[in-house]
Amino acid sequence: MNLRHDPSRWGFPPQQPHLPFDLPPGGPTFPGWLEERLFDQRIVMLRGQLTTEASTSISAALLTLDAAGQAPIQLHVACPGGDLSAALAVVDVIDALVSPVHSLVTAEAGGAALAVLAAADRRAAYRHARFKLTEPRAAGVTGTADEVAAAAGQHLRELEEVVVRLAEVTGKPRSRVEDDLSAGRSLSAAEALDYGLLDEVVTPKAR
Repeated sequence: MNLRHDPSRWGFPPQQPHLPFDLPPGGPTFPGWLEERLFDQRIVMLRGQLTTEASTSISAALLTLDAAGQAPIQLHVACPGGDLSAALAVVDVIDALVSPVHSLVTAEAGGAALAVLAAADRRAAYRHARFKLTEPRAAGVTGTADEVAAAAGQHLRELEEVVVRLAEVTGKPRSRVEDDLSAGRSLSAAEALDYGLLDEVVTPKAR
């Protein structure tokens, strides 16, 4: 069953959009002209902590670019972590896209960002990028004891989904992935490539 959506359903125009999108918080604000250039090049930035607000912005950008054409979308990642629910919202969108998503870790990726990275069709990183295998955190939950317990159960189920996907991507046993996440293992780009988390490490051009 093909769960990827038909862009025409969303009513977006077929031409390439030229309006800037709102970049997620967590990093320096880009000037408007640079945002437009990045968007025209089908580049979406995941910067700073992954929050619900950032997830909404990234998802909107991905859907808009997907509706405009089926060329690969470049997702640049510089994210130390964030909320698991926010990450899975982006994962759901990536899974539904017609366009392939090629991720590039430009600085760091950890926690919840690993779920987004694993959802990409192709994964690369700059050679000085760093990776932190840690369990994605749950969003703050308040309420009765039963509500907190229910939220904890939901978080564990979602965490299991991330572990399964990371195991599929890396080829590692689930128990190995769980142990590495629990231990907070750190990886260089080269180590992430050996681990199976990446398809490629971007190396300097020959001079």
